[in-house]
Amino acid sequence: MKSLAEFFKMIKLEHSLFALPFAFTGMFIAAGGVPSLRVILWVVAAMVGARSAAMGLNRLIDADIDAKNPRTSKRAIPAGAITKGRTLLYILISLAVYFFAAFMLNPLTLMLSPVPVLVFILYSYTKRFTNLCHIVLGLALGLAPVGAWAAVAGSLSVTPFILCFAVLAWAAGFDVLYAIQDIEFDRKEGLYSIPALLGISGALITARLLHIIAFALLIILKFAAGLGFIYLAGVLLSGAFMLYEHSLVSKNDLSKLNMAFFNINAYISITIFAFTFLDLAVLR
Repeated sequence: MKSLAEFFKMIKLEHSLFALPFAFTGMFIAAGGVPSLRVILWVVAAMVGARSAAMGLNRLIDADIDAKNPRTSKRAIPAGAITKGRTLLYILISLAVYFFAAFMLNPLTLMLSPVPVLVFILYSYTKRFTNLCHIVLGLALGLAPVGAWAAVAGSLSVTPFILCFAVLAWAAGFDVLYAIQDIEFDRKEGLYSIPALLGISGALITARLLHIIAFALLIILKFAAGLGFIYLAGVLLSGAFMLYEHSLVSKNDLSKLNMAFFNINAYISITIFAFTFLDLAVLR
């Protein structure tokens, strides 16, 4: 039980708030309202299993790098709080939950289920060979609403991919910001990232551009999905959160970086889902 608690602490289970609301957004749009309780429960199970496996894989694969980085050296594996073997066991259990949930939803979700896992594995290695590692992370999160859409509809269309790319740009943008704090370590170790390549100023500009793209795609989603003015109000509010997020971080002041990363981005994803829910389930 102690090692299981360490695993949950290591993967920061509470940060499911980043991706789960967007998965719910895709699910509710596909249903045109509230999906069945059965679908909701299995989507939640799939999301928690997938995210737990993804974070566990990242911590396991990056354990040696984390041990060298002063910022991450106290994480569970390098600090000896949990072994690599026990971490692998919990990853396999998480994957079993994920694949079983996909099986319980419909044949399409089961058929698509290996794709996110391959992306999770790829992401954990990308910082070793490409500065586009942030884009791959964004894709890992962006696939959540696509899977949730498939869970409801049993088919795919253009609409969930608009949301997928919006999430991709949003997540890549905040990951670029977060990576600024490791810029010197990444350069020293020969690791790849946008901040290591472009410096702090270039990383800030890149993150802003990615969030502009995310905002534009969320606007486009309104028309593709036939959403109303309540959803649009949510997008505008999320845009205000993005502006605030970027106001917290500057080249000369990175002291509020964690607040910008953790708090504001949770507000953004929850806002989009809440206003989508109001638009679809309450005011129609």
